[in-house]
Amino acid sequence: MIRHRPAGSGHPYSVDTEQRWPVEPEAGGTAALGARADASVDAVTAELVWTPDGGAAESSELTLERVATTSRGRVTDGGHLASAQAKLARAVGGWQVVTPALQAGGTYGYRFTAHHEDGRTERTRWFDVRAATWRPAPDLVAAIGASRVIPGSVEALDDGVRVHRVRFALRLAAGEHVTGFGERYDTLDHTGAELDSVVFEQYKSQGAERKTYLPMPFAHVVGGDGWGFHVVTSRRVWFDLGATDPAVIGVEAQTGPDGSLDVRFFDGDPATVLGGFLDGVGRAEELPSWVFRLWASGNEWNTQAEVMRQMDLHREHDIPVGSVVIEAWSDESTFTAFRDARYAVTKDGAPHRLADFDFPAEGAWPDPKGMTDELHARDIRLHLWQIPLMKMRPHPQGQAAADAQAAIDADVLIAEPAPGGGTRPYRNRGWWFPLALMPDLTDRRAAEWWTEKRRYLVDEVGVDGFKTDGGEHAWGGELVYLDGRRGDEKNNLFPVAYAAAYGDLLRSSGKAPVTFSRAGFSGSQAHGAFWAGDENSTWDAFRWSVNAGLSAAASGVVYWGWDIAGFSGDIPDAELYLRATAASVFMPIMQYHSEFNHHRTPSRDRTPWNIAERTGDERVLPLFREFVQLRERLLPYLTEEAAKTIATDRPLMRPLFFDHPGDPEVWRAGGEWMLGDDLLVAPVLEPGADTVAVYLPEGDWADVWSGERIAGGRTVDAAAPIDRIPVFARAAATERLRVAFPFGEG
Repeated sequence: MIRHRPAGSGHPYSVDTEQRWPVEPEAGGTAALGARADASVDAVTAELVWTPDGGAAESSELTLERVATTSRGRVTDGGHLASAQAKLARAVGGWQVVTPALQAGGTYGYRFTAHHEDGRTERTRWFDVRAATWRPAPDLVAAIGASRVIPGSVEALDDGVRVHRVRFALRLAAGEHVTGFGERYDTLDHTGAELDSVVFEQYKSQGAERKTYLPMPFAHVVGGDGWGFHVVTSRRVWFDLGATDPAVIGVEAQTGPDGSLDVRFFDGDPATVLGGFLDGVGRAEELPSWVFRLWASGNEWNTQAEVMRQMDLHREHDIPVGSVVIEAWSDESTFTAFRDARYAVTKDGAPHRLADFDFPAEGAWPDPKGMTDELHARDIRLHLWQIPLMKMRPHPQGQAAADAQAAIDADVLIAEPAPGGGTRPYRNRGWWFPLALMPDLTDRRAAEWWTEKRRYLVDEVGVDGFKTDGGEHAWGGELVYLDGRRGDEKNNLFPVAYAAAYGDLLRSSGKAPVTFSRAGFSGSQAHGAFWAGDENSTWDAFRWSVNAGLSAAASGVVYWGWDIAGFSGDIPDAELYLRATAASVFMPIMQYHSEFNHHRTPSRDRTPWNIAERTGDERVLPLFREFVQLRERLLPYLTEEAAKTIATDRPLMRPLFFDHPGDPEVWRAGGEWMLGDDLLVAPVLEPGADTVAVYLPEGDWADVWSGERIAGGRTVDAAAPIDRIPVFARAAATERLRVAFPFGEG
């Protein structure tokens, strides 16, 4: 066996052994040509044929050298989310050669020959590539609004047949700060940095890796006149935000073959800039007030008895809960049927109804409908976990096999080019469920085919929402969607359509479109709620999550939260857990969650009673109760402020620069935010702290705990005992907020 894939797996941040790099080489540079071969191959050569446009072909032979094999960024198994093909990667050989300097104005053809130990040879098909050059292209960037493109800066990467990318430059003035770009973990102010916009599953350490599930090619430029811009594309865009030249923002974007690119420019304060962006991509719709109540979840709550036990414990400890998310509810095969349910297979993949299922009394879920009714009687909403894949390993049986064949027959799947020509169903290259099939949820017909199989959960069981997890699995610019467009244009749009499809299902049943997603792109603002993804229980992750929430809010995401104090690995200590809980009281979505731990003891659940028991800290339960009860008192405020946010485009969880764009001190007030118009929140983000330096912008403020009145425009040292987070109210709003806070009278 010998294999070469010119673009590799489609991993946006890693070069695979068997690919060409760069995929789009530039004239004057070289390209690495790679292949993978099985263990019986002891030599690999490549024929390289150069054919100038209108000229005669010239051929040469290149000898490849052995290299370490890599696939999708991994050389060996990576643990929980490792590539399922890691063993194969270690069993086969990597080979690579670097070409001579490439010329423009012609085509390079190449193919590989594997020389086996027994004298056999094996060849790949021919592959073609043209070297491209950057050329001036002033007409390719169309500015909408008052253009800030530097004259003469627009260039196209053109290989003589098509344009691959366009780049241009914008002026960045001294004192201006660049922010936005969707959900970003490392910082709020990206001035002096480089980043890109591609949906990617970064499992943990998002702030250190600087990769995100929810990018947007949209920026605020704050501190001068006030402006912003949106690169109107779903393809990948790269940004140099003063890193190379502090006076220049450089933008480089993938394009379609004609190279055209629209860029919208907005002038004004941050709310005006954000409003201009949302006019183009869509804005949030108001969700019911119950989304602001505590969400509870644990990946080991995988039986009806365990879910109800946890809800009973909430009641026993007087800790209100508004939503429960059940992740491990399904058969882990179809993701439509409760585990242990008995039913007849619909061989044509037709949807089931509730009456089609028999739920054995001894099974994991003896009465899903009764459980849901009981949760509703307790004023608790139910959400079920989903994944947008059709699992194909191990080899599907029963309904899973019937569904896979039905999806192929109905032509509702994303496709990829087949080696022999034409297309075949795309097989997932992401970390989860390798080789799974993937429905094209960007297509209305396919989305309805998919969601109809879940309709009984909404219409009959009574489910209130879905955790729309894992929207990052569309890898590769060559993928083929049902409308004929390719992955380079549509992969980033997949998670937007994924949440929209489930929202439409809920809406069609008369319910609010409450989805809970981690992946998204421009346009996701209009579809449900979001959380910050997978993280360890560390102070770093806490700080990164605050950045993520503020960046997402600055980009128009209203309903956002995170896994309180992290969900993965060992539990947080009591201090981190309580500080994270206190901060989450003042975030749009307040929820805790924990990763699957194979039911080992001691438990790693992030419930307050488990944290109290594991840490031995007697403060945990009473303080968690106080924090959640405070959250309950804040519900009217949150509901009113969310409606105001949607009407005005002033974020609910609001970075300070929105209200004070001309104040340079707000950029040094790390981690602070406004919650609505009247509350300033300054979480404790470091261990061992009992005070926090809080910057209060101009205006009159009141400490919500002591009632002390303080004039703004300065930094104060706020007391931060473990039972209190520094929060200040606009002095004029104290009466409005007295239902929630003592203001020194309690």
